[in-house]
This record gives sequence, structure tokens and C-alpha cells, in this order.
Amino acid sequence: QVGAGVSLPGVVAAKCGADVTLSDGEELPQCLRSCRRSCLVNDLPRVPVIGLTWGRASPALLALAPVDIILGSDVFFDPKDFEDILTTVYFLLEKNPHAQFWTTYQVRSADWSIEALLCKWKLRNIHIPLHSFGADKEHLAGSSLPGRHTIEMMIISLARSDGT
Repeated sequence: QVGAGVSLPGVVAAKCGADVTLSDGEELPQCLRSCRRSCLVNDLPRVPVIGLTWGRASPALLALAPVDIILGSDVFFDPKDFEDILTTVYFLLEKNPHAQFWTTYQVRSADWSIEALLCKWKLRNIHIPLHSFGADKEHLAGSSLPGRHTIEMMIISLARSDGT
């Protein structure tokens, strides 16, 4: 999981039997500690937690084995980070061209979009309607999200040679 934050998606995946590596900003030691704590309290002491910085080819990023699924929960928060996020995702997808980046984000402004960056990085996305898995309710699991917010879920992968 990239940009793990409190690492809920990665912890759930690990609890379901997935081989998981959690990551967050290498310059955010408190976030990395939070990931490690989440693993410990969920009885997952062997889940690796690594520091990665979006858009930076660090030794930790270069050493990562190819992955099948990259999880990113609400990583598209600050538009100044969008290209760095997709640069890192593109690098990981290149290691395994069949891999997918599963991500969600809250639409916060009509002034920005990742569509142009997806085109630039030769990535394609498939929008997953929230209603297709019962996540379009106003108060889901006691949360006010999605509520009146627009939440998007998408699966991003490398575009095929024909651009699709």
C-alpha cells in the first residue's frame, strides 16, 4: 500500500492473507511509526513498512519486488503531488505490466483532474461505481463520507500499445 497513513486498507489486505508491504513518506517518520503500530495491534508484526517519497527513485523503491496490486486510499489530496504519485505508480506498474493501482479520492475541486496526467504517463483508468459494491450510502459504517461528497474509485493500469 502506498501512502498508507493509518494503513487500514493494507492491514485489511494482510488480514485476508495478502502479502503486503506498507509505505508512506520517508520524510514522515510519525506516519511510518503509525503504520508499524497498526501492524502490531493487528497481530501483523512481519508486514514490512518502508519509507517512499512520491516521484523519487529511492533505494527502497528500486528494491521493491514486482507487485500485483497497489492500494492508494485518498492519495490524490494535494494537486501539487499528483504527477509525483503517478510517476511512482508508473514505475511500479512497469515492473509488472499486469499490475493495477486501486485508488479512491474525494473530488475536492472542479479545477483539477488527473485525466491529463494519466494520458501523459500512458496510463488508463477504469472508474468503479460505488453503488456496484454498496458504498454509495450517505452514512457508510458510521462515517459521513460519502454523504454529499463525490468519492471516486478507479483502477489504473498501463495503457496498451493502442492507447486503451
